[in-house]
Order: sequence, then C-alpha cells, then structure tokens
Amino acid sequence: MLRHQLAAASAVSASSLVALLLALFCLFPSASAAAGPAAVGLLTIDGAIGPASADHVVRGIARSASLGHGLLVLRMDTPGGLDTSMRTVIKAILASPVPVATYVAPSGARAASAGTYVLYASHIAAMAPGTNVGAATPVEIGLAPPQPPPDKAGKEAPDASRPDAASPMKAKALNDAAAYLRALAQLRGRNADWAERAVRESVSLSAEDALRLQVIDVLAPSVPALLERLDGRTVTLAGQPRRLQTKGALVVEFAPDWRNNALAAIANPSVALLLMTVGMYGLIFEFMNPGAVAPGVIGAISLLLGLYALQLLPVNYAGLALIVLGLAFMAAEAFLPSFGILGLGGIAAFVAGALMLIDTELPGYGIPPGLVGTLATASALLLFGTVRLALKTRRRPVTSGAAGLVGALCTVEQIGQRSVHEAWVRVEGELWHAISSAPLHAAQTVRIVGRSGLRLEVVPADNN
Repeated sequence: MLRHQLAAASAVSASSLVALLLALFCLFPSASAAAGPAAVGLLTIDGAIGPASADHVVRGIARSASLGHGLLVLRMDTPGGLDTSMRTVIKAILASPVPVATYVAPSGARAASAGTYVLYASHIAAMAPGTNVGAATPVEIGLAPPQPPPDKAGKEAPDASRPDAASPMKAKALNDAAAYLRALAQLRGRNADWAERAVRESVSLSAEDALRLQVIDVLAPSVPALLERLDGRTVTLAGQPRRLQTKGALVVEFAPDWRNNALAAIANPSVALLLMTVGMYGLIFEFMNPGAVAPGVIGAISLLLGLYALQLLPVNYAGLALIVLGLAFMAAEAFLPSFGILGLGGIAAFVAGALMLIDTELPGYGIPPGLVGTLATASALLLFGTVRLALKTRRRPVTSGAAGLVGALCTVEQIGQRSVHEAWVRVEGELWHAISSAPLHAAQTVRIVGRSGLRLEVVPADNN
C-alpha cells in the first residue's frame, strides 16, 4: 500500500516538473519578443575627415560593440579628408564586430572624395534624398607640378591634369586609389565600374541615381526610416551572415567627448601654428632671462603640443624648417648687431614657411593668410621693440663694473696710517684703497675721479 502511494506521488511530482518546464519554455519566446531588437548606435561625421573624426569613429565602433548594439549608423556629410585618417576609418569598419551602416544625410549633404571610400567600405551604404556621392579623385599633394615647355614646333604642352599627361607619381596615386575603391566595391558587392570612374574621372551621382546603379543599398529620408527599411536585411560580418533586426530599435547617439574635442582643436593647422610660435618664443624668452620659469614652462608645453599636432597632419617639412629658421633669426637679431637684416630675413622665412606648412589642398586644412599676416606683424613689432630697447640700453652710461666707479660717491671708512691723504673707502659694499690731494677724515663723503689698478683717486664731495 505504502509502495503504491509513493509511486503515485513520484508520478505526480514528475508530471508537475514537466509541466513547469514546458511553461518556462513557452515563456522564453514571449520574453524575447518583449525585449525587442538590440539598440542601434549613431555617430556623426560633419566636415573633413581628419585625425579627430577618425578617432571618434574608431572609439565609437569599439563602444558600440561593448554595449552589444545590433548596428552602428555612421551619419556623414563630408567634402573629403586626409588619406591616413580615411584609411584608419575604413580599417576600423572592415574589422568591426558590429555591422556599420554609413548614411549620407541630411538632405544637401555629400560623401565626396574620402567619403565615397568610407561609404563603399561599409556593410550598408545609404543616402538621404537630395544628397550626392563621388568625385573620389585623390587631391594632389603639395605644389602643382610644373607644366612641360612647348615643343619645338611651338605647340602648347599637354594638359597635366589629364591621366595620359600626368606625372608618374600622380598616375601611381591615381591607380592606387582606383584599385582601392574597386576592391571595396567588390568586397561589398556594389558597382565596381562606377567606383573606378569616380576615381579616374571624378564623376558624381545623386542619391536616386546611386540607388539605381547599385552604388548604395538603401534610400531613406531619416534615421528611423533607415532602420525600418534595414529590418530583416542580411549582411556579411566576419565571413558569417547576420540578419538585422532594427525596426523600432532604440537609437543611442555617441556625441564627441572632451578628448575628441581637444584632439580636434589641437589638430587644427592654425592652432598648431600658433602653438609652435608660442612655444618657440617662450623658450627664447626663457633663454634670454634664465630663471623666469613661466616662459619656459609655457613654451615647452606649447611646443610639444604643436609638434604632436603636426605629426597628425600632412606637413611640408621644408615649411616647418623655414618657420623654425625664421624664429631663430628674429631671436638672433636681439643679440647680434645686424641692423635689422636678420630680423627681416626671419620674418620673410616665417611667412614663407607658414604658407607652405600644410601639404594638402583639402578644404579646411589650409592656414589662413590673415593668420600668417597677423603672426608676422606681431613678430615684427616684437622685433622692433627688442631692437629699440637694445639701442636705448647701449646708449646709457655704464653704471656697474670698473667703468661705473668713476663719478660715484663713497664714504671714508678709515684714514691711512702714513698720511691723511690716504684712506680706505667703501664702494658698493667693498673696501678700496684711495688717495686724495686734499686731506681726508673719517666718515667724509668723497667722489671717485679716477682709478689706477687697485687704488682709487678721490676728492671731497663738496669740491666741484
């Protein structure tokens, strides 16, 4: 009897456990559905792609991955960017553990030059109506190449802007850029032929034409509309397919933090030039007045920050050398009697170096001529003031040393033992042996009229 009761109780317990497990199993899908899709990260590039924006994208991808986002939207409006910064962004996108959708927006925005490469590298390429993409020909670095002279028949030289007339270095850069963009197009399954034309012929497309030619994947007027149209789409991530669930996803925007803002300020070419100038002048003033401390500290910090900024930028080292040489010439003017030649040469070298310092024609990365003129004028005024002060100091009578003793007043400390015409006088805290044609007495004030070795010639102060 007891055995049957235990068996029945065991059967009831087993049935209850199975029912509980089935109930929990049925609850999991509903809980998962209630949780909704994973959040979506959003960061923005507005302006030229430089060191600060590249750092923002790299850190944004890492942060989005750590938060478990299902997608990262890179909203972009750029005229182009530096090649090194562009490649940093593309490498981060290609290695991203989170799918990246580059979205050219809002209406009126563009993805020109470097922006085209970033758009092609992304897992999803999207644009808003009224935007454009293309003109991906690399901007020529440095000064324009000299035009070849006319031939003997007097015909004009061929246009160096055409690919067939380009210099070997320009052709090399053009071929490299075309192959790079074609490889990205083939990787993402987009229009590779148009990508190559965008590099070689600088062609551009509107958003509608880009969608029609399979340059982009999606056309959407806003970020919510983009997420709705991407829902259910499959992308390849690290060689594996991944289905996007973005409809109704929470959008988390990554705003630039203080580190990114500081990097953007320092990497500005104008700020870098100012930091370099302040740093050089600070060190010069410290060397002119050892122990002042403040100019040396400010100068050293500014100079290091300026050098850090310059290593992030495409710098023409001839321009940098001219700036340093110009500042050195202006500093040397205060020590050498060159009658302004060193100073004027230094100003000319500074202006020439500042104008050619940044070795790119990318918009937003040039140094304004107004800033160069202001710094040159300030340097000229500082140089003029230093030279004027030096000339005034040179015309002053000597008031120290051996030459400064003649004419000085002193006091008789003690009369000599051999004669009242000899005495010991105190001059600037020192005792000197003195002689006089008139009798002397202790505590008498006398005037120095000459010096012979270690002996002074004095007269009573009341004698004119």
